[in-house]
Amino acid sequence: MGRKKVLAVVHTVTYGKRLLEILSLLETDFRLQVVFTAPPHDFGDDVPAFLARLGSVVLPWDQVPRMAFDLALAAGPRGVQFIDAPLITLPHGANYLKRVTSGADAGVAGLRRQDLLPGGRMPAAIGVAHRADLRDLARACPEALHLAQVVGDPVHDRITASLPLRAAYRRALGLAEGQKLVVAVSTWGAHSSFGRFDALLPRLIGELPRPHYRTALLVHPNVWAGHGAYQVRSWLARCEQQGIGIVPPEADWRSVLIAADRIIGDHGSVTLYGTLTGAPLLLAASPAQEINPSSPAAELAARAPALSPTHPLVDQLDYVARVYRHEEYAGIRSRITSEPGRFNRNMRTLMYRVLGVGEPAHEPSPLPLPAPLPLAPWASGRGEASA
Repeated sequence: MGRKKVLAVVHTVTYGKRLLEILSLLETDFRLQVVFTAPPHDFGDDVPAFLARLGSVVLPWDQVPRMAFDLALAAGPRGVQFIDAPLITLPHGANYLKRVTSGADAGVAGLRRQDLLPGGRMPAAIGVAHRADLRDLARACPEALHLAQVVGDPVHDRITASLPLRAAYRRALGLAEGQKLVVAVSTWGAHSSFGRFDALLPRLIGELPRPHYRTALLVHPNVWAGHGAYQVRSWLARCEQQGIGIVPPEADWRSVLIAADRIIGDHGSVTLYGTLTGAPLLLAASPAQEINPSSPAAELAARAPALSPTHPLVDQLDYVARVYRHEEYAGIRSRITSEPGRFNRNMRTLMYRVLGVGEPAHEPSPLPLPAPLPLAPWASGRGEASA
């Protein structure tokens, strides 16, 4: 039986997670064979282990240019111009939030010509999340505009579909009735909130009274890849000893975010997705020089309260809960996607159109997220959490 060959190009763990969301739309189709490859990337050291856990067929990158495929999927541009296949590219996070301000690569990440037309190659399609992205794309790289397809955002749709399971996720994390979960979120880079964790972590450990609060850390996989898991865990060792949950880079962070009562974040995608959950937000970092000024991250930075170094942390968390109004963030949430709930349908249609075969005869509805693993237990001698 001849099968169509689909190649998933996994540069980093973050890119790989986004592609797995998309590849799930091809499940159960015996007409297709999915294989993976891992091009060289500065933050790609953890990719071989990530792919090994999948049990996937992994093609050596140096062999890929000598092969042909019926479809290739990529969430990043490096090396994809060498692939012999119709290529669909997609963003690996929410919208186009970050900008590069120096050097030859200056511009909004994801909207630069080298991102959209890698090596000068025209892909088969460029998937975007929102109609407003078309305006930005036309300004940044007008020759690529005709390739753009508004498909929506898979993370938005999975989080939204899973919100009714919040209580189940909290039970899975081991939270007691009435406990407040504070989730500290960081993107990567010198100006991320991780760059301020040396000041924030002692406050999370020392100022949040037990057993009323639990804390979890969501650190971008690029931080783990860039510094190495040993180093990151060394920096966070005191947190683990004190019962703070450290979500590993391979884990699904979305259910943890849904379970949060408060989110301390920055200008990254995870913080923006946090606006979907109803949890009040406190920004530990919002560097103007790294934020696309026309993005929803810029609007969030202008609206959300900022973490103060001088006021007690508990008072600040109580304050954001008092002043937070979920409806006031509706405009920010609406900028994540202009196709809410329709990513699976739109993306599957696009892929099968490129493949040249008919879609399966069933609705590709977003599935609820799996339950998270329990948070780390309390440190020895401090007692288990109780109501």
